[in-house]
Amino acid sequence: MRLSVLHDSAMLQRLEAALREDVGTGDITTECTVPSDLAGEGVFTAKANGVLSGMEVAATVFQLVDDNLVIDAKYTDGMPVLRGSDIARVTGSVASMLTAERVALNFLQRMSGIATATASFMRLVEDTDVQILDTRKTVPGLRAFDKLAVRHGRGTNHRFGLDDMVLIKDNHIAAAGGITAAVELVTARLPSDRGIEPRDRGIEPRDRGIKVELEVADLNQLIEALGCKGVDIIMLDNFSIDEMTTAVKLIRTQRPDVSIEASGNVSESNVRAIAETGVDMISIGALTHSVRALDISFNISERKD
Repeated sequence: MRLSVLHDSAMLQRLEAALREDVGTGDITTECTVPSDLAGEGVFTAKANGVLSGMEVAATVFQLVDDNLVIDAKYTDGMPVLRGSDIARVTGSVASMLTAERVALNFLQRMSGIATATASFMRLVEDTDVQILDTRKTVPGLRAFDKLAVRHGRGTNHRFGLDDMVLIKDNHIAAAGGITAAVELVTARLPSDRGIEPRDRGIEPRDRGIKVELEVADLNQLIEALGCKGVDIIMLDNFSIDEMTTAVKLIRTQRPDVSIEASGNVSESNVRAIAETGVDMISIGALTHSVRALDISFNISERKD
């Protein structure tokens, strides 16, 4: 199938910046060695099993370099791929393909790595109602791409930026003088309708309204938090499984209107146990902050027809 290209202005600006960073004033090696009229075919091949993400991004990179390049894909974003599978083909100018290759692969491999990791966590909790969330632990400037990849892996995006929602963490609590004081300051200063205008950020906002989330570090803080009005979500930060089980029971009994998020040191070895405590959401920084890129190659050959 013929791949479409991105039309989001913020993401296009990031791709253009990536090309400027890589190409600079020109691809001097290609200019010296490759005839400008040489036509060829490039093939993306998966070198490992995973979930594809960034194919549309890669297609856009090629089009930004040369809009005469044609990109056809057997697999599209969000689809599983097996090692050895040919993912997509690019036809046209060999010189243009060589200039676009590295930037396209950088995005495609990183995003596919994120999607693959997210899908792995999703499989571990697939028969529960738990949402797997990302965090703001992303590469600066590439958040929209990182979070898009999480969605391709069937995960859910947490807040995109600091203006999306209130998240009262330990340092906010300390600066405000305690949990109750921090929540009271927030509820007093937020607009009554909590309405926000979505900015151009490369993904659709999950919610047009501002929610209030409160992080608690232990059961004593939780007990205080349960008495605070105006909290939509309570985050259990670095709780043990036993503590989390107790906390979920307390919240469900006393504040059934509040959603529960678990966070901190989540791995494939413990995510199932965390999900079984009854939390609604599990946020995992490792989806984006320490992702392993999916191995994908791009090989070019001269056209014979």
